[in-house]
Amino acid sequence: MFGRKPKLAPSFGSPWLDRSSRLKPMPLLDRRRFLAETATGLGAIAMTSLLADEGLLPAARGAEVEFDAARPHAARSSHFAAKAKNVVVIFCAGACSQLETYDYKPELIKQDGKPLVGGPAVTFQGPSGDLARPQYEFRPRGECGKMVSDLIPELGGIVDDIAFVHSLTGKSNTHGPAENFLSTGNVLDGFPSIGAWVTYALGTENQNLPAFVAIPDPRGVPQASVNNWGPGFLPAVFQGTPFNSSQPIRNLEPPSGVGPGADAAAKTLLRQLNDEHLRQNPADGALAARIASYELAARMQLSVPEITNLASESPQTLKMYGADSKNETKAAFARNCILARRLLENGVRFVQLFNGAYASGGKLNWDGHQQLREQYDVHGEILDQPAAALFRDLKQRGMLQETLVVWCTEFGRMPMFQKGAKGRDHNPQGFTAWLGGAGVRGGASYGATDELGFKAVEQVSSVHDLNATILHLLGLDHTRLTFQHNGVDRRLTDVHGHVLEPLLS
Repeated sequence: MFGRKPKLAPSFGSPWLDRSSRLKPMPLLDRRRFLAETATGLGAIAMTSLLADEGLLPAARGAEVEFDAARPHAARSSHFAAKAKNVVVIFCAGACSQLETYDYKPELIKQDGKPLVGGPAVTFQGPSGDLARPQYEFRPRGECGKMVSDLIPELGGIVDDIAFVHSLTGKSNTHGPAENFLSTGNVLDGFPSIGAWVTYALGTENQNLPAFVAIPDPRGVPQASVNNWGPGFLPAVFQGTPFNSSQPIRNLEPPSGVGPGADAAAKTLLRQLNDEHLRQNPADGALAARIASYELAARMQLSVPEITNLASESPQTLKMYGADSKNETKAAFARNCILARRLLENGVRFVQLFNGAYASGGKLNWDGHQQLREQYDVHGEILDQPAAALFRDLKQRGMLQETLVVWCTEFGRMPMFQKGAKGRDHNPQGFTAWLGGAGVRGGASYGATDELGFKAVEQVSSVHDLNATILHLLGLDHTRLTFQHNGVDRRLTDVHGHVLEPLLS
């Protein structure tokens, strides 16, 4: 017993044991080996320090945004020099068909009325019918010769200034989750919208208006509603403020019977009380944010009525947008487009402009299941002139150099009609979006669907890529824009996304 060496107890993963099946003890580290391996370790430490200085380590890249809770919308620096200072997103709710707008497919014309060989027998809403040609003629537009449908001739006239993504793919063929994915990067509820991410990162240069404004269609809100402009798990102060030209911000005016003098005196007293409370509770960030929100609301009592009053617009401008149209819905959407321009002019960082509202049957949006041509004749007239006028107006005012314009929809449509109908079913496997303005290479196209417009097959991209590109043009590295939620570093693009470099000027 006394002459036997004690056995070394097995220890899983111990550096002192080799990996043989018998777990034999290894010799202790001698001085020469210690010094040699220490030198290697010091080199690794030096390399880590250099990578951290360049922001190339995951921990360093994922630093959260620092902001003053008392001034949450103060302008903040971007990660690198930005091409765009602000963004307007034109969101066509209901899934506008790529095949009736921007994705020209001559083969689909040839195959009209034939079955899709190898195609799905059943799609989202039921059995598939035969292939159906585009319901509108396509013509070459602009100097670049881009083929665009007669449904949107005015938008076709700006193709030399915009870049198309024809190979987008989504994660859902249901409107609500697909809208969530487009606006928040996740199909589930509870995630921050892209506008909230942008204002969290950059703030705004105007402290008298919201940093992020959502302009609902005059017919109502989209299916995912406030998710499209919500803050998710970001501080609530970064949520979008919804209003349009016909529905002003609610509860902005003081109560009846309260005169200007009494209102000003109450605000002064409240500010004094708030300042005193903050001095006593300097670490109360939630209180500071609440005070900042109320103070912004007070400033908006003066600024918002001025912005929404279009009386100062010339008759020529109103006519250019179509705000004088006898079509009341078109005129109302045109006024929303003018409002979007006025907000951008006054320093609002992110504007989300909706075309189409939630309604079954596609009567109020682009969800063309049954009578696509009949429905799109209505929606195309409402969208085309006002949206194109917004783009042209930004350009002629010199604003397009620093404004990014994005046109998008939650998914595309199938190349075949639904059985027994003259409309197309949902298709997230290949659809189109476009970007124009600051930092975008006009007349460019990226990716392609197959010859029938069914699936993305060239340079296949995702909504994460689109959002990464938008952030990039704002001077933001999408991998560095994070917020820790429930112990996880979250970001708009999740763990995905690549900047679509060929579209950049």
